[in-house]
Amino acid sequence: MKLAFDAKRITHNATGLGNYSRFIVNSLINSYPENSYHLYSPDKGKKHLRALIPEQENVIFHYLENEILGSLGKAWWRSCGIIGDLKKEKPALFHGLSNELPFGLSKAGIPSVVTIHDLIFIRYPQFYKTIDRNIYNFKFRKACLLADKIVAVSEMTKQDIIRIYKVPEEKIDVVYQGCDVSFLQQAESNKLSEVKNKYNLPEHFILNVGSIEQRKNLLLIVKALKQSGKDIRLIAIGRRTPYTETVEQYIRENNMQEQVTILNNVSFDDLPAFYQLASLFIYPSFFEGFGIPILEALNSGTPVIAATGSCLEEAGGPDSLYINPEDVNGLNEKINWILTTPSQAEHMRTAGKEYAKRFLDQAIAQDIMNVYQKII
Repeated sequence: MKLAFDAKRITHNATGLGNYSRFIVNSLINSYPENSYHLYSPDKGKKHLRALIPEQENVIFHYLENEILGSLGKAWWRSCGIIGDLKKEKPALFHGLSNELPFGLSKAGIPSVVTIHDLIFIRYPQFYKTIDRNIYNFKFRKACLLADKIVAVSEMTKQDIIRIYKVPEEKIDVVYQGCDVSFLQQAESNKLSEVKNKYNLPEHFILNVGSIEQRKNLLLIVKALKQSGKDIRLIAIGRRTPYTETVEQYIRENNMQEQVTILNNVSFDDLPAFYQLASLFIYPSFFEGFGIPILEALNSGTPVIAATGSCLEEAGGPDSLYINPEDVNGLNEKINWILTTPSQAEHMRTAGKEYAKRFLDQAIAQDIMNVYQKII
């Protein structure tokens, strides 16, 4: 069977939608090697990201032939120009892995699936520019209308699609996300030492991973640490945004420069070691479509504190701890409990690893293939 995918995120995005897209495609390649996988991207993107997809005969990248058209030309190709290329290949279906589909698939006789990750821009419009919200809303709504099947990455996202876009429930299947296999493997001791020395990590620290933006709510952790008075470091890893300066200003005003370290451009190869070295992972985001960093932490055997209000309980399971994303006191109490109660931390490590087994790539690949079979 010939399967086609929108691969722009695969070749261009190192985190988030890129990780999801690579995970789905790699899981399918490993579980269903009899199929051929056609990956459509407007250009070759970044070599190190392409290299995360195996080079083999049944994996074929397709690019816009005339790259001199520039960014507008590439956007046009992803939106509708790609249909001409798809007609030549005649795939069994096209899967839009990141909330959008090209126009004209149905007319070309190509069944389609779209993955919708979240509708955060509607729930929390204050976190987005007006023009971005309008573009997202147009693309997501249109994709939901055009797709033969919708994959929602959580039950929360499914209910949002039904409520906001009035999509029939039977059109939507929930298929959870997984994380890269590297987080399931124990890092070698020399790798742990290398990362510890490279980033000057302390013996014990709290970890947070995710873009340093307002929605991700890093400041809540910093405030909780200030309140606790505990001498433990916080290491935050993520892309900088204007919100980063807000966090750093609070750090300076409260003389916490030695306690909080913000890192960006951390190598993906180093991330599993960070998780495995951490004493605790905290993810207090106001809203997520799923929360892959939580799954990365669970698979690494790291206790997790996350926020209520979205789908993070689905990702973290019943043995992780949860707080209101505005509750500094509650977070402070749970940090103290885990760090001072070894039996609780050990229980969370063991139970978390067990819970994370339901998100293994073989199971998710089968769920995705079940969605495909419904429309082929």
